[in-house]
Amino acid sequence: MPETKPDPEIDALSYEEAREQLISVVGKLEAGGASLEESLALWERGEALAKRCEEWLEGARKRLAASRDQPL
Repeated sequence: MPETKPDPEIDALSYEEAREQLISVVGKLEAGGASLEESLALWERGEALAKRCEEWLEGARKRLAASRDQPL
């Protein structure tokens, strides 16, 4: 699978913003009616948004793990 280029707009999104946009993209894809080109663009954006959400979640996991390793 080819690597996608970094998207500064998506990289700047908070977890909540990326999640909301991802929900919107999925809704549009599920609704159908888009052309093949539009569907592919939506799919690619959805993949990028999902990756952004995963980055946020992984960062949160690391922070939690680090805080557990810290003595109180």
